[in-house]
Amino acid sequence: MDLSVLCGLEFLIMKDTLQRFLFENLAVRGEIVHLDATWQAVLERHQYPQPVQKVLGELMAAVSLLTATLKFKGQLIAQIQGDGPVSLLVVEGTSDKTLRAMANCKDEKFKDESLHGLFGDARLVITLEPVKGERYQGIVSLSGDNIAAALTDYLLRSEQLDTDLWLVSDSTQAAGLLIQKLPDTEKVKSGSNILSSGSSEKNADLDGWNRIQQLSSTIKDEELLQLSAEEIIHRLYHEEDIRLFEPELISFRCSCSHERVANMLRSLGANEVHNIIEEQKTIDVACEFCNHNYSFDAVDVEQIFAASPHHSAPKTEQ
Repeated sequence: MDLSVLCGLEFLIMKDTLQRFLFENLAVRGEIVHLDATWQAVLERHQYPQPVQKVLGELMAAVSLLTATLKFKGQLIAQIQGDGPVSLLVVEGTSDKTLRAMANCKDEKFKDESLHGLFGDARLVITLEPVKGERYQGIVSLSGDNIAAALTDYLLRSEQLDTDLWLVSDSTQAAGLLIQKLPDTEKVKSGSNILSSGSSEKNADLDGWNRIQQLSSTIKDEELLQLSAEEIIHRLYHEEDIRLFEPELISFRCSCSHERVANMLRSLGANEVHNIIEEQKTIDVACEFCNHNYSFDAVDVEQIFAASPHHSAPKTEQ
């Protein structure tokens, strides 16, 4: 059967989109993401070995799914830090549905392509940075056979959230499915209709979460990559009452800028920066995410510190 045809209807896979959906009468929500140009934008800027590429794509899909659950304006940063051949892997997602990602490899020869083989003794760090409010960071040991298992373990241990993830990536696409059991405080909300009018906890489908888990677990990697969100939802949950929300567009965007690099140089202090200029004539800084290069000469440096209230201009000799 042609994967683009379902029940006589043709579905177009919407690239770089996130589709949220809700199980009516169940305290369960879901999301499906497809990354195409967003994922390609990362690969165009870096040549990663295939095992690293696979993990990075899966984490990008996961971060886009998790960022969509945020209730504040800001960003979510997922990092894996280890002592293995891959020392660092970072994905940043924002509430504006933008992503950027990078990895650092000490060695590109992998005898073992498992998570432990790639990262060694590693930890998973999730940072939430709201535009307004306090920064939060959770850190756990990296565990599990894949990124989905590692994040599921993190969410259960650190956030006490029952969440299941299915993630996949190849050289052209990355995709993911998330289902999450809603906290009690979210079970009855305007616009959510988790429990329909007249329903109660006692009459709710208490086995709903287990049933949705079992249905979701039948998803295959090729289905996540090749089928539209609507097709996936129909195939998995055609007997469930589903509410679909409007698809949301996702894009690659790097937050680096000349101003941010200038602020970084300012934080180093005038003496150190001037010493570098004397030795090297220019300071060149390349963004690890997008590879954009920022260059500063002596005039640029003087302007940076002239604009700083903490900078004292050199005294003129009498």
